[in-house]
Amino acid sequence: MISAKTQPCVIFGDPVEHSLSPRMHNAAYKALDLEEAYVYLAAQVRADDLAQAIQGARVMGFRGVTCTIPHKTAVIPLLDELDPIARDIGAVNTVVHQDGKMIGYNTDWIGIVEPLRKRRSLHGARVAILGAGGTARAAGYGLREAGAELFFLNRTVGRARLLADEIGGQAHPLDEIGILHDCEIILNTTSVGMSPRDQVSPLPKDAFRKTHLVMDAIYTPLYTKLLQDARDVGAEVICGVEMFLYQGIAQFKLYTGHDAPIEVMQQVLIERLGNW
Repeated sequence: MISAKTQPCVIFGDPVEHSLSPRMHNAAYKALDLEEAYVYLAAQVRADDLAQAIQGARVMGFRGVTCTIPHKTAVIPLLDELDPIARDIGAVNTVVHQDGKMIGYNTDWIGIVEPLRKRRSLHGARVAILGAGGTARAAGYGLREAGAELFFLNRTVGRARLLADEIGGQAHPLDEIGILHDCEIILNTTSVGMSPRDQVSPLPKDAFRKTHLVMDAIYTPLYTKLLQDARDVGAEVICGVEMFLYQGIAQFKLYTGHDAPIEVMQQVLIERLGNW
């Protein structure tokens, strides 16, 4: 079905071999009979090579670029324009090549807020965000807009402080787990626990209470050690695959202009990872 008219989309990351974006998006193209119009690829791109990769996507006429770890903030200076929300967040996970311009967007915040909003009222909720990278920025923006009170925890507390000052909230070192006991929601945006290091958690098990709602942005494995530990003490958990699904739904619309076939995209993830 691929022809010279097919517009490629690609995910850039390091690592990237675990990504299910190609499977999910290509299944959605097929479901909407868009296989001749779009194809979704993946490419491992080191941080030092990102500028060349973006330029390559530009000159080859790629329709879209998905940026994952570690490129979500580094890509910004390489773009022509930023959507106002992406500018507010200070991170980009979606680049649309349109009218000769590379335009940056952020859909990560949608992927985080929607699953949480389905379980709890976010207005006034005390939320601990682990990490201070691009996903933490997106989470902070979305949760702030929903009226949550934010607590950023990071190994390098200086980075957490910069983020808290910029978005609004408090900053604490990652080992200050006492603050977690006063929070209702815990969200991990770090890469700690990602396969193949899936027996590692950014928090000790005694950080969790059964009253917590715990979400992990990592989706491989489906249940990270962080989520397993939280579930063991009776906490409600949200797998990162839900964030992945909802950010992908928004991303699909930006790339194609079509509403995403949500059930098709979800089924791809269930077949690959199992039900959640």
